[in-house]
Amino acid sequence: MRTLIKNIKGLVQARESSQKWVAGMKMGQLPVIENSYLIIEEKKIFDYGPMENLSMDSCDITIDASGKFVFPSYVDSHSHIVFATSRESEFVDRIKGLTYEEIAAKGGGILNSAKILQDTSEDELFESALKRIHEVIKMGTGALEIKSGYGLTTKDELKMLRVANKLKEETPLTIKTTFLGAHAIPKTYANRRDYINLVINEMIPAAADFADYCDVFCEKGFFTQDEAIEILEAGKKHGLKPKVHANQLNLSGGVQAGVTT
Repeated sequence: MRTLIKNIKGLVQARESSQKWVAGMKMGQLPVIENSYLIIEEKKIFDYGPMENLSMDSCDITIDASGKFVFPSYVDSHSHIVFATSRESEFVDRIKGLTYEEIAAKGGGILNSAKILQDTSEDELFESALKRIHEVIKMGTGALEIKSGYGLTTKDELKMLRVANKLKEETPLTIKTTFLGAHAIPKTYANRRDYINLVINEMIPAAADFADYCDVFCEKGFFTQDEAIEILEAGKKHGLKPKVHANQLNLSGGVQAGVTT
């Protein structure tokens, strides 16, 4: 089946050759073909160019895009779209001058979100996340990474990853899943080493069937550079590609951990 989009005001990001990335001054360049067409066949680009070069008048589906632009879909490489409740109140704390660490110390942040998620059913998480998925699709997102990290128990981390995989099955988005059990140390663990061992020895093996990546919040007050490397190496042994939350609050060694692994 072929779909023709014709009379496009501007076909954005149409390049003659693919590029792995764009950096520096080139980021200010946005290639656009004005008064153009795009032909899609079996979900792949078949042909494109200025309208004057269009030799195919009809396809199975024809869309007249007069006065409209056509963009490539967005790729969201970092999302926490599966969650139980929002954290708007913490923005008020930030406006008042509280730091990320101070908000966490008073019971907010990751640990508070995790407690609420643990009390939320898998079906409720799926239904709320599905609504958000449809919102981002309407805004142009076509590919999405979904992290866990708000469970902080084996059961609840797997619950989040199952929801992410169900979203992958039941929506048109391209979805990649990331295990982020090393997001914070629960207060129930007086010895942080016990939780790290749980992540390495129990969570990662269990999550390997549901996730594509393993992530660590390498940051002051959360996980050190050495701990991040240890966790990511454990993930690699189970086929999980490494990712790092790096240098969000401080120069934490997260970049070095990512390079090492």
